[in-house]
Amino acid sequence: MEKKVEIYSRSNCSYCVMAINFFDQKGIKYEVYNADDPAVFNEMLERNPSARTVPQIFIDDSLVGGYTDLIETYSE
Repeated sequence: MEKKVEIYSRSNCSYCVMAINFFDQKGIKYEVYNADDPAVFNEMLERNPSARTVPQIFIDDSLVGGYTDLIETYSE
């Protein structure tokens, strides 16, 4: 069963690119939301009020956190 992966990203964010590359290398599909858009940014903050950085990554609607959290949790 495929997991639902969502990434809140901003332009010129190297950690966002690294997170996307991580999922690409694993062959995992994901949805990217551009947090440069104020409405998307506000949605991200509603989902994680303590978010201070991007990316904010959610897997099956559960918060993973940022890129470092992703690697700590899911690296082999």
